[in-house]
Amino acid sequence: MFPTKEEWNRALEERHGKEIQEKFAGAVVAVCGLGGLGSNIAIALARAGIGKLILIDFDKVDLTNLHRQQYKPAQIGMYKTEALAENLSEIAPYSALETYNIMLTEENVPELLKEADVICETFDNPECKAILANVVLSDMYGKYLIASSGMAGLGSANSIQTRKVMKYFYICGDEISDVEAGMGLVSSRVMVCAAHQAHCVLRIIANKE
Repeated sequence: MFPTKEEWNRALEERHGKEIQEKFAGAVVAVCGLGGLGSNIAIALARAGIGKLILIDFDKVDLTNLHRQQYKPAQIGMYKTEALAENLSEIAPYSALETYNIMLTEENVPELLKEADVICETFDNPECKAILANVVLSDMYGKYLIASSGMAGLGSANSIQTRKVMKYFYICGDEISDVEAGMGLVSSRVMVCAAHQAHCVLRIIANKE
């Protein structure tokens, strides 16, 4: 039997406490890039009961994504925004989802992310990373940005950490490993970094940073 919204919320409150769960339910989080990091972050936040997720990506699901990204073989060829929204609606049916099948630019970032309390950057393209960081940190003061740097290979998962760079800016990863420098992305290590980013979001929303 499918749970009602009331039953769903009650179960979350029992786990997180009513006060914190109300903060989660009232929060808006943007996930920019829905690959290995972004798809895992979105699922973790949806499971935690975040009220609204803004999902942004312009890519489609490919066979090579399936070893580390939260998609299914049947979704190959679908836009990642649509595929992830489909999966999230099964996992956490009462979280609001807003999707944009678009590439972020200096011009559209302020409008697309204006509602977000916290923004997760999960790009593997340095130029896209720089654009998002520059706009958010320079022109959108007060919004938290949680970025990623370094999670490739089979290095120890313990080397992945969360570092506070400045008041509204955090970086998760080992800040060293690079796909170009050796072995590529491995699901388990990518998921560890994604968990760091998702957990950082929850701590910020709960005022535990």
